[in-house]
Amino acid sequence: MATITASPPRIGLPGLLKNRAFQKLLLLAVAAAILVPLANARWASGSWPSALTLDFSEPLAKASDWIIDNRDSHPLFLYFFGHVSNVVVIAVRAVYLTLLAIGWAGVTALGALVAWRVAGVRLALGTAVAFLACGLLGMWVPTMQTLALMVVAVVASVVVGMLLGLAAGLSDRMDRVLRPVLDTMQVLPAFAYLLPVVLVFGIGVPAAVLATVIYAAPPMARLTSLGLRGADKEVLEAVESLGSTARQRLLTARLPLARKELLLGVNQTIMMALSMAVIAAVIGAGGLGDRVYQALASVDVGAALAAGIPIVLLAVVLDRVTAAAGEKLGAEPEPRGGLRWLVALIGVVAVAVAGRLAGRLDWPEAWIVGIAEPVNRAVDWMTAHLYSGVPVIGGTADWAGHFTTWVLDPVRDGLQWLPWWSVLLIVAALAWVIGTWRTALTAVLAMAAIGALGVWKPSLDTLSQVLAAVAVTLVLGFATGIAAARSDRLERALRPVLDVFQTMPQFVYLIPVVALFGVGRAPAVAAAIVYALPAVIRITTQGLRQVDPAALEASGSLGATSWQQLKQVQLPLARPALLLAVNQGLVLVLAVVVIGGLVGGGALGYDVVFGLAQGDLATGLVAGAAIVCLGLMLDRVTQPTERRAKKGA
Repeated sequence: MATITASPPRIGLPGLLKNRAFQKLLLLAVAAAILVPLANARWASGSWPSALTLDFSEPLAKASDWIIDNRDSHPLFLYFFGHVSNVVVIAVRAVYLTLLAIGWAGVTALGALVAWRVAGVRLALGTAVAFLACGLLGMWVPTMQTLALMVVAVVASVVVGMLLGLAAGLSDRMDRVLRPVLDTMQVLPAFAYLLPVVLVFGIGVPAAVLATVIYAAPPMARLTSLGLRGADKEVLEAVESLGSTARQRLLTARLPLARKELLLGVNQTIMMALSMAVIAAVIGAGGLGDRVYQALASVDVGAALAAGIPIVLLAVVLDRVTAAAGEKLGAEPEPRGGLRWLVALIGVVAVAVAGRLAGRLDWPEAWIVGIAEPVNRAVDWMTAHLYSGVPVIGGTADWAGHFTTWVLDPVRDGLQWLPWWSVLLIVAALAWVIGTWRTALTAVLAMAAIGALGVWKPSLDTLSQVLAAVAVTLVLGFATGIAAARSDRLERALRPVLDVFQTMPQFVYLIPVVALFGVGRAPAVAAAIVYALPAVIRITTQGLRQVDPAALEASGSLGATSWQQLKQVQLPLARPALLLAVNQGLVLVLAVVVIGGLVGGGALGYDVVFGLAQGDLATGLVAGAAIVCLGLMLDRVTQPTERRAKKGA
């Protein structure tokens, strides 16, 4: 008997026409058939036409000259910015002198006390070890400088963020107004707004604190707004029925209900402020960031590691303490908790006084352990044996050269070869297929703004580096995340490694990468991959682990293999998390590729760094604005949005 094999169903033209993605692409093709000939007739195809480019150099140069000419005489600078600068300097100096007066023993005891009362003995011991490690590495004074700067910057960021979050959480109109402002503050590279800040405040601590506040305040604002808007409506109605005023409802109901979001905002603000520690050193912040920056200038990996480790330790300790404080919110208070706080505080005061009486306020030089020299010897060995001349596989310099020749150059040349209108069409198609027409319009306008700014080719160069880095990041991140999701042992082993990599300042990645790969676009891409990889791994692992166990059990009962479960159940159900991993990978890669301009990455990153170094406001701000537009476009083409309305987009 002949065996009848069922053929797969064919999708005919009527069925294809009902497909929403096909309908969008067909409509876009019709629009392109009409508009492209008109664009070619008006403006020749190829790179972005000069007729559609706007010149911002003259007005920005005039603004820069006006600031320089009036900085010492205009009332705005004398009676506002001058007072702000003085308050910041006094606050940072007061915190720094207080930390020095307490001494290393007192600061260590105080940190351990707070960690103990918030999170327990284990974290208290970890906090004490972290502070002692800062001293052993010979970085006690720079650590206190950074800690003083961070205390003032975090307090200012929390206050500013809460005020903005209150405005956005209590008013829909303010929420719509502030949303693009907060987006710009988070996407705009720090180097781009360092220049106007320096023009106003000059090189020094005030400029560093203000730049940190601009970078670190948005998460506090967003989470404050989220907490206020997510408050239990039944509780608010009950409070309102008692005749309370709007102010009373805010203080007695809304803010207490949003306390977890508020503390999470503080946590994120601390982490982002610490990540700015190195960048702020470029404009005179001092502290650990200055040590890392100076080590980058001389490619001294050992010195950079000695200064980078305390930043990582501070970040990990502060992250754990604030996270533990958030988990304890709402729990019943411990019996005699106030008395224990008082006794512990008396102990801290006793330790600080004993240190002062013994003349041991400063960290003893005899206790310093130098790691710079052995680390540099190890790096020299790696450079001598891995940089070139490795049999069969070649050295890291060969890998960087091949990656540049075979990947970066073809992608960049291909993007720059495409006619400008075809790039806009590709962006529109990608954004519209996964989103709405509003998503596509936003992405196209962002890309068109890049052309109007006159940085079309450098932006495509940066885009080529981002795409190459993201491709490698996603391959490595998805593979590692899948393996970690399927193995508890691997996930536990990766957790501390990912913590360190996520809290390490971006600059620190550049130094070993340059030592291994040299200077150029490949090292910038390598540093971006290392920086973005932990986030992709974490999100992928979490998404796969959160898949409904019932679905896995059902597929297993039907005889599905482990590979079939992964392919047909876990990956489809974890699609939102995987798309979020793609989005976060793009954003993080873009942030470091820009910093890669310091090590030969070129393109927009070089323009931003050049503008800061030369005081060229036009070059730096235009490149920074182009990076914002590039980030906005990449965000729109990687984050699917769905209309809630019944009608199609």
